[in-house]
Amino acid sequence: MRLNLLGRFMLANKREFPCQVMNMSPGGASFITPVGAEIGDRVVAYIDHIGRIEGSVSRIFEGGFAIRIAATVRKREKLAAQLTWLANRKTLGMPEDRRHERILPNKPEIELKLIDGRSYPCQLIDMSISGAAIAIAVRPALGSQVTLGKMHATVVRHFELGIAIEFDDVQDRRSLITKFGEEIGADTSNLSLTA
Repeated sequence: MRLNLLGRFMLANKREFPCQVMNMSPGGASFITPVGAEIGDRVVAYIDHIGRIEGSVSRIFEGGFAIRIAATVRKREKLAAQLTWLANRKTLGMPEDRRHERILPNKPEIELKLIDGRSYPCQLIDMSISGAAIAIAVRPALGSQVTLGKMHATVVRHFELGIAIEFDDVQDRRSLITKFGEEIGADTSNLSLTA
């Protein structure tokens, strides 16, 4: 899919350089960058909204290069989910500038319980310390009190695939990441590529 994401990458010489991702799939990515590379060079990169990827240069073009991403099947599935989230965030009515960084769930299946005790299986699209976007077949009324797992929340928006909820209490970010997945949309400017 076509993207416009900023990031940084490192070649074998351990120097870091800025880049922009033009397109990406779970198997590869194309970078626009002022620094050249050679076919076969190992690349480690941190990309906004994606995180760390690595691979080897498979193609060179004017103004950049493409890599073949080296990843396990699980990592490729996670990358596919991240790319789907990026592609769908506008369709789903998700604003670009949210109050808190988003967490992409590793295990999106969860249960949503209504105040009358009925419960429904649903899937987390993404979440933050203040709320979540959920794919679900039912549409509880705006303002409805619900429970997601053990977190109490209020339905604040409907969209094509489901609902958005706001937690009654701000959650602990580390706890959410531990329980559900990894952070996305974070500022990567202070991350070390060697970490």
